[in-house]
Amino acid sequence: MRVIKLGGSLLETGKMFDCLKHILKSNVPTVVVCGGGDFANQIRTTQKKWKFDDVAAHEMAILAMEQTAIMCQNLQPEFVTVSSISEIKRNRFVIWLPKIKSLKTPELPASWDITSDSLAAWLTVKLKAYELVLVKSCKIKPETAITELTKQGVIDKEFYKFLENTSFDLTITSVDDFLKS
Repeated sequence: MRVIKLGGSLLETGKMFDCLKHILKSNVPTVVVCGGGDFANQIRTTQKKWKFDDVAAHEMAILAMEQTAIMCQNLQPEFVTVSSISEIKRNRFVIWLPKIKSLKTPELPASWDITSDSLAAWLTVKLKAYELVLVKSCKIKPETAITELTKQGVIDKEFYKFLENTSFDLTITSVDDFLKS
């Protein structure tokens, strides 16, 4: 099984559903992790206005990921939405429904430094999946180091921590390159 994280910004480009169709055509068992997209961006804006803490914002961002997952599954019904790891392993094409309760763990502190990228890496470890692919709406040079992608804001600040002592293959790619693969 592999995990593919589709950035929420792919909704803005209109390529989220192209990616889901591409995953189905590959016929490889896959868990999709959806970014929060506009739903998460609204939380950032609202937090600045109302000054609620990062714990509330983190939980709301998880709900944003869940909203995106529900929408994607509704528009691509060949996938099933699943929350638990045991359920994930019983299905071929899954869109992960992250749940706040199951993500309240010291491994995942409530912070904007942990986004859906880190949650996808965390899930990849928990599933013992062989591969994690992060699909981004921006151009990615294959040789770009994770530290540089972090500096550029392409991946979150805590992502590298989830790679320690792991054995899965990691690919960070643009949506255009992903759709050509």
